[in-house]
Amino acid sequence: MALTPTTFTPADIRALIRGPTEDERAAVAYKLCRKIDRDLSESDRAAADEILRVMVADVATSVRKALAVTLRTSKVVPRDVAVRLSEDVEEIATPFLNFSPVFTDADLIDILQRGEPFRQIAIAKRETLSEGVVDVIAHKACADAVATAAANEGAQFTEKAMVVSLERFKQSRAIPQSLAYRSSLPAAIVERLVARVSEEVRHHLISRHNLSPILAAKLASATRERATVDLVDQIALTADVDAFAKHLAENDRLTPSLLLRAVACGYVTFFESAMAYLAVLPRHRAWLLIHDAGRLGFKALYERAGMPNRLYPVFCAALETIRELSSEGGVQDLESFQASLLERILTQPQAIPREDVEYLIERLDQLSPERRDMSDVA
Repeated sequence: MALTPTTFTPADIRALIRGPTEDERAAVAYKLCRKIDRDLSESDRAAADEILRVMVADVATSVRKALAVTLRTSKVVPRDVAVRLSEDVEEIATPFLNFSPVFTDADLIDILQRGEPFRQIAIAKRETLSEGVVDVIAHKACADAVATAAANEGAQFTEKAMVVSLERFKQSRAIPQSLAYRSSLPAAIVERLVARVSEEVRHHLISRHNLSPILAAKLASATRERATVDLVDQIALTADVDAFAKHLAENDRLTPSLLLRAVACGYVTFFESAMAYLAVLPRHRAWLLIHDAGRLGFKALYERAGMPNRLYPVFCAALETIRELSSEGGVQDLESFQASLLERILTQPQAIPREDVEYLIERLDQLSPERRDMSDVA
């Protein structure tokens, strides 16, 4: 199998197949997948398909997850690889079922009819769902999957599918509440929802569907679930990082894992505040110790803060990478800087905990395609 230098190197393949640790193979898998999803010659496409088959058969969950997450929107994944990913464990199958364009409606219906709730929910979150797929969700899927589809504006619900959903799960609050927030509802469905949706949608129903106040007053009281917010995302939105670090510490959420993820995303100011709080030192002292070129200062701060010894080399490597990037070519926008930082950290042989490796891979994959190409990473 001939591979051109612009696509896959023998070193890449060896690292993927013989990498001594799961984390190293996962990082290489990510790098290769970024290359695989490009325009390739016929021979290289055949070679790429074989590489994907090697990855999907890897015993390491992190390697298969790197494949599923990275290629979840790819149109070139071979069908047999897509099927294996859809049949894998939840953390691998879910991102692929959420997005992959490889699956036909017949494929999705077949998966839905097998009755595994997490796969049904993953399909219900897809950007678009045809009437045929939604009909199967309404008739066959679990309550959570039906509620998820009902909240999905890209799901093409017929009035019949809405009726079936409400009839199957008469005790559900989530399904009628999700339907109530859809942009368009048949009049008959609005009438069915009157006694079943939550109080907080009262004004929404009145304004959108012309309900009278008397009719709206019949709405049942309930609460609407809200998604959990990624704390790393909140760092960028926080004006007072000192106060935020203190708040997290007081609620036992200022963990080594959070600090590692924050540094890997380039939030050094927050890291300085957090270390100062944990070490009970003034902020300016922590800053000096963190940026001590000889590392002795940072090591002393790190130990005083009670951070785990096993992660010390990882933090050192991350901080060194930040310093290198900051001196290599002027100011970048945050997204570009984060992409470069994450790429370098993920391709270094540091013992990053697996759950953090998976988080950082997902984080990198969220960046726009033009900023996440790893082809130039050593």
